[in-house]
Amino acid sequence: MSTGTAPDGDRPTPGVRLVPMPEDRLPAWLDRSMAEYVGSRMRSGESREQAEANKQRSLDTWFPVGSPAAGHHVWEVTTPDGTVVGHLWIGPFTAGSSAWWVFDVEIGAGHRRQGYARRALELAHGVARDEGATSIGLNVFGYNTGARGLYGQLGYEVASVQMRLPLD
Repeated sequence: MSTGTAPDGDRPTPGVRLVPMPEDRLPAWLDRSMAEYVGSRMRSGESREQAEANKQRSLDTWFPVGSPAAGHHVWEVTTPDGTVVGHLWIGPFTAGSSAWWVFDVEIGAGHRRQGYARRALELAHGVARDEGATSIGLNVFGYNTGARGLYGQLGYEVASVQMRLPLD
């Protein structure tokens, strides 16, 4: 999985909350999230078939019965008045692991660069730490420079780099 577009400004955003996503909104979010995941993988060079296979592996692993696997959190990112401005999904990369992952973070276009993603991730780091995580990683596609900048500001370090040269 990968994180969506989450570039944020440096403005403080008080009152941001992580609210468990209601079960009735989970299927639509999952469909949207997986469609964006497939699109990002294709934009990064995979065929539709490869991207769809990766999507299915993700669903089978982390949403085996349509609900998040044990230890996974899918939240809506909300303002103090309850307005949903985005979503965030974190959890252990493998069952029982202390190595956690940010699987998806997305802030709606009209709310970006206002500090929501930054604050949501900071809150999520606390939850992960409280639940025994010793690290948290993420994947960000190379074309997503805004999100890469935010993650660097939050202290994420590059763990590996994949590169490709299109030969068309």
